[in-house]
Amino acid sequence: MPSQDKPWLALYDEDMPAEIELEYSNTLDMFKASVARSPDAPLIHYLDGTVTVAEVDAMSDALAVGLLENGVKVGDRVAVYLQNVPQFLIGMVAIWKAGAIMVSINPMYREREVTGLLNDSGAIAVICLESLYGDIIGKIREDTPVRLAITTSELEFQHTVNARLFSEVRRERHDGTLDFVELIDAHRGKQPPPVQLDLDSVAFLTYTSGTTGPSKGAMNTHRNVIFTAQAYRNWIKLTSSDVVLGVAPLFHITGLIGHMALSLLTPMPLVLGYRFDAATVLELIEKYRVTFTIGSITVFVALMNEPSIKDRDVSSMKKVYTGGQPVPPSVVDEFERQTGAYIHVAYGLTESTSPSHFVPLDRRSPVDEGSGALAVGVPIFNTMASVLDEQGHEVAPGEVGEICLAGPQMVPGYWQKPEETAHAFHDGWFHTGDVGVMDSAGWFYVVDRKKDMINASGFKVWPREVEDVLYMHAAVREAAVVGVADAYRGETVKAFVSLKPGQAVSEGELQQFCKSRMASYKYPRSIEFLDELPKTVTGKILRRELRDTSAP
Repeated sequence: MPSQDKPWLALYDEDMPAEIELEYSNTLDMFKASVARSPDAPLIHYLDGTVTVAEVDAMSDALAVGLLENGVKVGDRVAVYLQNVPQFLIGMVAIWKAGAIMVSINPMYREREVTGLLNDSGAIAVICLESLYGDIIGKIREDTPVRLAITTSELEFQHTVNARLFSEVRRERHDGTLDFVELIDAHRGKQPPPVQLDLDSVAFLTYTSGTTGPSKGAMNTHRNVIFTAQAYRNWIKLTSSDVVLGVAPLFHITGLIGHMALSLLTPMPLVLGYRFDAATVLELIEKYRVTFTIGSITVFVALMNEPSIKDRDVSSMKKVYTGGQPVPPSVVDEFERQTGAYIHVAYGLTESTSPSHFVPLDRRSPVDEGSGALAVGVPIFNTMASVLDEQGHEVAPGEVGEICLAGPQMVPGYWQKPEETAHAFHDGWFHTGDVGVMDSAGWFYVVDRKKDMINASGFKVWPREVEDVLYMHAAVREAAVVGVADAYRGETVKAFVSLKPGQAVSEGELQQFCKSRMASYKYPRSIEFLDELPKTVTGKILRRELRDTSAP
């Protein structure tokens, strides 16, 4: 069972409590408090358009009425299949007002993947882009439970359409669908009947990324959402004077909590730019004086390599966090050199409803001497974390084991998957599958995923350590390391590398660079250069896909 020893509390800010209390009984009460407090405040900036708190409230009321009148009932699942557009946040609030459960779907998913998620969740309705209906939903609808389809366009909610981003986008109405804006207009001024949502009601199903296996629908409850939104706000000291950049995909747990739920709670403006485009993001940071964001480290690599960064004022951005994959110390150093902003590291999973660990705002991540890894932070309020061995026993500080978590942010399990739930949640802990270390002060370090460990002639090689060394080379933009079959060693180390624009380095030079900085069994025996490394839409590099392409 979870231990009560919390050495990390000594690392908290002096004014930071060990625990916080939930302020609301469900997410709608959380949002209603913001409506009462700041109705005229901007809640969404979408490129050059703005939507206020009161406007989101009114539109979500009307949309909720439209959902109910078209057959959605309390407890039904409604899928949202959109890019980072205002309709996502409006749709999420409307789904809650209808008493339903939102199912967020990656807009990069294609027919097979979307069919699987719609059938697994039992979603009876979908809100999607017109283009995604034409390309995907319209083709698979008969093979899914979907009875209601509401379509919308990325061109909505702008004053002047951004010609560069949307040069190929056309309005496209489809038979058998309702239009998002028209449905709202048809029900303006109406309010849905009150719904009974308690803290343990499911707010949304968030499907795991599938980087280590089939996706599973994590049941993120209203308790989970409220707690983690408050945790972001209190830990990072965010107020309604802050502005959050929505650089993470909104379908992802980081976007759902660290962007949307956080904005609904505070309230503070959420800046959206449709899809990630480094030049556009820099323009939006400057235009809206963004103060906070959290995104994958690949986002910050892309921003640093965008030529226009030299011409943009990004000095407002003082509270910067990253998570989701290993963070090379060299990238953090270079981003701070270019922008003045230090990238704090965070750690969390879909199952922890985003954060379980943050680096305190007034501190910097120490580096683990043994692995060279940056600390991913310390457990946040109300959270227990431990490093356990294969038998479920807590290991001593400095020893490697599996990071396990407990706390109010943890989901109760996976949607209709009791076996998978029992496997991951037992003995009071959620077993993350991440291999890590806690030092004597309470800092946590993630070594790697258990499934990614390479066994070369009996020696363990963690891909992240090799990747960190590769990132030290001035020519390397991105790197990923996997294990591949080897007749002599059983497994050996292979690296995939993309280079910075205008840079060149040979395989031999890069191998020699690594050999001089690590044990001989760790350096990559082969290096393949790619223009781009495959990633999830959240920016997480897909080692599994690279490993599959290297299989004999």
